[in-house]
Amino acid sequence: MKIKSVTATWLHVPIPKEKQHVSDFGPTLSFDSTLVRIETESGLVGWGESKAAVGSSGTNHALVVCIEKEMAPLLIGQDARDISRLWDVMYNGTRAHFAIDRGHVFPVLGRRGLTVSAIAGIDMALWDILGKSLNAPVWRLLGGRRREKMPAYASGGWAPVDRIGAELQSFIDRGNFKAVKMRVGSGDGELSHSVARVHAARKALGPDIDIMCDAHGTYTVVEAKRFCRQVADCNIAWFEEPVTADDKRGQAEVRASTDIPISAGESEFTRFDFRDLIELRAVDILQPDLSIAGGITEAMRIEALASAHQLRFAPHLWGGALTFASGLHVAAVASTGFILEYSLGANPMLHELAVEKFPVIDGWVDIPDRPGLGVTIDEDFVARHRKT
Repeated sequence: MKIKSVTATWLHVPIPKEKQHVSDFGPTLSFDSTLVRIETESGLVGWGESKAAVGSSGTNHALVVCIEKEMAPLLIGQDARDISRLWDVMYNGTRAHFAIDRGHVFPVLGRRGLTVSAIAGIDMALWDILGKSLNAPVWRLLGGRRREKMPAYASGGWAPVDRIGAELQSFIDRGNFKAVKMRVGSGDGELSHSVARVHAARKALGPDIDIMCDAHGTYTVVEAKRFCRQVADCNIAWFEEPVTADDKRGQAEVRASTDIPISAGESEFTRFDFRDLIELRAVDILQPDLSIAGGITEAMRIEALASAHQLRFAPHLWGGALTFASGLHVAAVASTGFILEYSLGANPMLHELAVEKFPVIDGWVDIPDRPGLGVTIDEDFVARHRKT
């Protein structure tokens, strides 16, 4: 079970013009991700996914180099099953021996950003290998699933006020979803436009569909407070990333001003960021992106924080099939996990990278019992979209 090779591939998939949406990130011209492949000397192969940007598009050259030139030399020859120790080796670098011996971290520098994203994809691949070696799904190794299926919400919602209701209803109809998320914030221009879109969505969907609102961290504290006050009668299920992740105290101020649950986490790295959010009382729902925040190992630590503080856990799953599968496995075993994000934008990484599909039936996603992450990579897809 010793690691033979660690390789990374930037996958760049152009989105046809008729399927592109426009948000505060700009037009979605492509979907980009970094595919991590780890092979053991025994021939077992595990797959993981890292992201250089939290949205759909992003330049991944530096992330590929980080995985292959920085991380791979630390891993070659190591036992692939020693996942927790290898996480510490990657996070602490040359001082890993101190960290492991003394039981606390000694990171050299890369406490955030591409370094942790690189760790995330590698960590996923190691869990995939472990599951395959034992012929067991990852959720079994993490303690066992709490249910055989989980509810999902449709994630999208970019249309203007006169079309937002129809757009969200079309998402709901694709899987009989009972919840849907729409985008608000700077992409709307004026705050009043966001408010009008939310009211239009509620009017179109009626009282029985949960509506989440995601500002992508683009409001100021004052704007976020005003938004909460002006949509108070719309029964919002949660308000996501109301302000920038760099202003955690500001987010705490927003949370204190409203009874709308505040969710955040897709822009955070490791348990330490989530600890800070919790200590500041800035969040109700933790949303780590497993391909950014440190992989499955770190997500389990983050979920433990949610459980200890009686918060909820709903991973950010706007990514490819491996990000979705990893979040699905963790959410399935999490005592605080309650819902899954399901991308309804143009997302070839979710729907075409893997041979297997993750269908939504009557608003629910089955928790598969295939070994490892349960994902078989379509090698032809990889060959077509490899970016050099």
